[in-house]
Amino acid sequence: MSTKTNTIEKNGSLKSGSLKSVWCRALTAKAEWPDKEEFLDVIYWSRQVLGIILGVIWGIVPLKGFLGLVLFAGISCGIVYLYSINFQSVDEEAYGGAWELVKEGFMTSFAGFLVTWIIFYTGLYYDTLMATKDY
Repeated sequence: MSTKTNTIEKNGSLKSGSLKSVWCRALTAKAEWPDKEEFLDVIYWSRQVLGIILGVIWGIVPLKGFLGLVLFAGISCGIVYLYSINFQSVDEEAYGGAWELVKEGFMTSFAGFLVTWIIFYTGLYYDTLMATKDY
């Protein structure tokens, strides 16, 4: 299986990059990111994985309601911010400020988190939910 990826740049030309090297830099502290889009892609996809993992955990725990939503937002944004600023030591102003880094991929991650949370919670606790329902 090849680890080469081809992406289309904004000007329409093909850019070839090594997926392995991108993830190696993502796991290396204070790595150099000559292409800002690669770093934002790492944040985006890492956040998607984090959203699904948190959805599974929230469904198993069983966490419910507004508390689960607030905890997801806080943990997700906190991890991304700490990763970007402390682990990678990127200049947040080069990416448009801390807000731009923190919101990268948030809504799609939130959607994946909600779907995963609902599926796991309902699958594990459906009988309990139906037993307490008044008809």
